[in-house]
Amino acid sequence: MFLYLASQSPRRRQLLDQIGVRHELLLPDASEDVEALEAECAGEAPAAYVERVTQCKLAAARARLVLRELPAAPILCADTTVALDGALLAKPRDGDEARAMLERLSGRTHEVWSAVAVAHGAYAASRVQCSRVRWRALGDDEIERYVLSGEPTGKAGAYAIQSRAAVWIEHIDGSHSGIMGLPLYETAELLRPLGFRF
Repeated sequence: MFLYLASQSPRRRQLLDQIGVRHELLLPDASEDVEALEAECAGEAPAAYVERVTQCKLAAARARLVLRELPAAPILCADTTVALDGALLAKPRDGDEARAMLERLSGRTHEVWSAVAVAHGAYAASRVQCSRVRWRALGDDEIERYVLSGEPTGKAGAYAIQSRAAVWIEHIDGSHSGIMGLPLYETAELLRPLGFRF
């Protein structure tokens, strides 16, 4: 058995490998505006945002599968975002925005929201997972070094838990894999009805 992973994230591939799920990439081509799918709607709550974006990604992936006339198999999509005080902290546009995000997260507890969706034929299901992450207070020099490393680029909240930012984390209440971008418990629960075994 295998599934199509409609994600460019190497972390999601790694996490599927971790639980033994064979997968093939089903990535957008140059004509698809992937960034538009992740645009925020005014006043949207974090849970609603990740669920909506994941469903949009899934619809696009299903259309892609048909258009490319690929063999039928389950499709998996996911999205992750960071929220502080109910406000989304999306992927920073540049170093200044990354620096500002890291300063806001310093010494605070924030939320990491992840949604995962699976579809195959008539079966379609999704889950949303939330983790709470507490950081210690950061020094300006630490923030500057991290920004200059380039690690914040393309990361919601301007950090990745599997990077050197892990040393800032005092406590996690939730799912480490969810914070990485694919909550494995929820993913397995979605895949079991399709015959996947772990």
